[in-house]
Amino acid sequence: MMFGIPLAWLQLMREKLRLTVAVAGVAFAVILIFMQLGFRNALFESSTRLHEAFAGDLFLISPQFDFLAQPKSFSRRRLLQALSYPGVESVSPVYLGLSLWKNPESGKTRMIFVAGIDPSDDVLDLPGVREQRDRIRLPDVVLYDRAGRPEFGPIAAAVAAGRPVSAEVGNRRVNVGGLFEMGTSFGVDACIVTSATNFQRLFPSRERGLIDVGVIRLRPGVDPAAVRDALRAEFPRDVLVLTRAEYIQREQTYWDTSTPIGYVFTFGVIIGLVVGGIIVYQILFADVSDHLAEYATLKAMGYPDRYLFGVVFQEAVLLAALGYIPGALITAALYRVAGDATNLPMQLSVPLALYVFALAVAMCCVSGAIALRRIRSADPAEIF
Repeated sequence: MMFGIPLAWLQLMREKLRLTVAVAGVAFAVILIFMQLGFRNALFESSTRLHEAFAGDLFLISPQFDFLAQPKSFSRRRLLQALSYPGVESVSPVYLGLSLWKNPESGKTRMIFVAGIDPSDDVLDLPGVREQRDRIRLPDVVLYDRAGRPEFGPIAAAVAAGRPVSAEVGNRRVNVGGLFEMGTSFGVDACIVTSATNFQRLFPSRERGLIDVGVIRLRPGVDPAAVRDALRAEFPRDVLVLTRAEYIQREQTYWDTSTPIGYVFTFGVIIGLVVGGIIVYQILFADVSDHLAEYATLKAMGYPDRYLFGVVFQEAVLLAALGYIPGALITAALYRVAGDATNLPMQLSVPLALYVFALAVAMCCVSGAIALRRIRSADPAEIF
């Protein structure tokens, strides 16, 4: 079997133009798969940034709460009821909503995501929020997301330069008192954080006593699952009690199954595999056909089919590796470009790189397995 590795390599190198086409085809498929999976991962990661930033163990939401950008409210009484349960250390109400932001330079309006918190509660663990909570105690003062889309205006640059910045949010003038960092997502282009009192001023028609997320912190050593089950048994069906993992998973499941976005990215991965598989199959089939007499000779010499199959599979793995390397390098550059253009977390992580490499190898091996039909027909008696 030691002879099989150089034999596979020499067969590939014999037709350099054919090898170049095959490597380019695999590289194209790898890039397509990487980009689809990269955007899909960015979708999931960006959509749950705020969820992961909440400092809590359990979360209360409305059963009609589908995803972050379109929250549904429920009575704050449920959160106060949870506070009386043994094992609960503290609770924090969170208010969420969308409002119109007017660009202070161009005057154009755009929907912005607004989060209202109690400044006395350390409920939001985002860079810049914890250190500047006292600023949003002041009337009509907000913190602005420095990673928001540029269409909202040069807010971050002006605040960083020490210039006073004000804008209109929902026809109300607000002052930007500081910056924090969260980033954009497929549903949110920019975000501001303010106090619960200021939130009520921005949404005057909002009924008092309604909240969008209830954050529950437990005492050290208390089992979140046990408290969750107890609260579910006690509360009526007008509220859901979720652990941190369930809360995050609910948002990701919505984007993956209830919108066409998750389907589009998954379909793109399948298309990449099909395109790459067809190219590799054509290359391997042509290679096997060109060397059919040699394969028949090896059969006549006593080499079993499994040895010949091994040569083809080695060619398939070599093609996968040769195409993967340039594909991964080009993808790294494209990730940087896409991340800078969209402010989405496009990251070429080690698990993702290994996963795509495994897909590339599987794609090439399947193509090789289909091409093996040509070897099975290599009968020495017929060929010679």
